[in-house]
Amino acid sequence: MAWFVLARALFVAAVAISAVLLKPLSGSVLVSLGFGLVLAALVVIFEMRLRAASLPHLLGALIGGLIGLGIAKAIETAIFTLVWGENRSDPRVVFLESFVLLVLPYVGLVIGGKKGEWLEPARLIGLFRAAGPQRRYKIFDTSVIIDGRIADVCETGFIDGTLVIPQFVLKELQLVADSADTLKRNRGRRGLDILQKIQKMSGVEVMISDVDFPELREVDLKLIELARTLQGKIVTNDFNLNKVAQLRGVEVLNINQLANSLKPVVLPGEIMKVFILKEGKEYNQGVAYLDDGTMVVVDNARKMISKTIDIVVTSVLQTTAGKMIFGRFIEPGMPVPPAPPASASREAENGKTRLRQGQAPPQA
Repeated sequence: MAWFVLARALFVAAVAISAVLLKPLSGSVLVSLGFGLVLAALVVIFEMRLRAASLPHLLGALIGGLIGLGIAKAIETAIFTLVWGENRSDPRVVFLESFVLLVLPYVGLVIGGKKGEWLEPARLIGLFRAAGPQRRYKIFDTSVIIDGRIADVCETGFIDGTLVIPQFVLKELQLVADSADTLKRNRGRRGLDILQKIQKMSGVEVMISDVDFPELREVDLKLIELARTLQGKIVTNDFNLNKVAQLRGVEVLNINQLANSLKPVVLPGEIMKVFILKEGKEYNQGVAYLDDGTMVVVDNARKMISKTIDIVVTSVLQTTAGKMIFGRFIEPGMPVPPAPPASASREAENGKTRLRQGQAPPQA
């Protein structure tokens, strides 16, 4: 970085000395020196902004500017020369000609810079391929990479298409891996290991995208814009990103929702074998957990802590945090109660929901 600073200092000094010697503005030497310093500062700022832009966007801006300049010169030759001819010295004609020479290259520069992602190698190769099924892009965010479960999902083949890892996500992952906090550092390194594991899987196409959006600072907003650009889907387990992306019309694949949908279906009246881990909040309750993390609240099981027992399922409650199962301990010699009808189960669940919301039960 030191040679960058030195090069900029030499450039500013050269421009300032040139302005003092050549005096582009009439007046004292200080006026010319100030003009040279301001001009050099503007060039340095422009150079710093260019460094932040990706190579495809720079190429797009250059090509767009050249195309705009070519069109402007063609208009100048075809219209101004043929129509006005010798009257080109008219100030109105000169202004209109200058305006066209400035506007069209500027428009080409801006549009070319905005559409620079089409110059990415993957996009260019796709233009020359035979027409076929459209490529489907799945864009990973930082949280789903660190979570790790996505590697198992990819290995099973349930996620198809091209897996896109944006460069700004890799940068954020590297910052987490270099954190001074031990927990964050371990999480970041785990995420990098997960990416390496996914890249080594056979039949899985992984693409590292250099597309960036310098005008956006938040990684979540960059992911949404990238998904719009590629017409792909974001893979995440971030609740907030999920909601924001849906509000902006971007499809999301949420790993947590997938995990909840794969939990075993339990119906009231079924017999289960669970391990009572701790006591519940209510009197004489015990709490157990299934292998997938589902919480099971068991009545009459407080005395059976640290034991594996048989229970009968009484109801199942689906919450925003996941699924909860309610059951009752079957004591030896105690008859197993019959399963309630589906309508009664639904009515019991509706009653619990109304009580949680503070509503009165329906009158008979």
